[in-house]
Amino acid sequence: MSSGGIVFQRDDEDRIIVTQVVSGQKELFKLLIKRHEQAVYGMGISFFHNADDAADFVQDVFLKVFRNLSSFEGKSRFSTWLYKIAYNTAINSITRKKDYQSLVEEDIASNHNSPEHKLLRSLARNAVFEAVKELPERFRVCIDLFFFYDRSYQEIEVITGYPVNTIKSHVFRAKRILREKLADYTELNLGGD
Repeated sequence: MSSGGIVFQRDDEDRIIVTQVVSGQKELFKLLIKRHEQAVYGMGISFFHNADDAADFVQDVFLKVFRNLSSFEGKSRFSTWLYKIAYNTAINSITRKKDYQSLVEEDIASNHNSPEHKLLRSLARNAVFEAVKELPERFRVCIDLFFFYDRSYQEIEVITGYPVNTIKSHVFRAKRILREKLADYTELNLGGD
């Protein structure tokens, strides 16, 4: 599988860069930032809901990563270790009211420019966003990490501290809830053809 090879190649490259930075080539750290900045920024938007706070969050996370880089042992993917730091930073930064907001809200650019496609995409995105927004926070976090960040259950365990079986349960229950909430929407849109 070619995408699996790409992931492993990227992971190997991250490990090499980390080793070089820890050995004194500190200027190479900017490569790690460039490779992972968008994902960390997306997590920041999910938690803080605005670009300024998300940008500050990115700086905080990469500062922590730089300071702790020598503690990365390579037992997991670098991105998993990084996301754990980012997740913990966000959790420690948000208020008690739990302001987490799913990445579903983000407007992902489309290559299709027809007005009809844009309208249908917008309606579908809004329906999914509204359904995800109603999920309990622990479900939303697991769904985001699993689907949008493409993390395995084991990686989500490392990032969130939830046990794997709890994560599986959260993802399963969230998918079931979303399927039920979106059933009417899909019937309306598919039934009209």
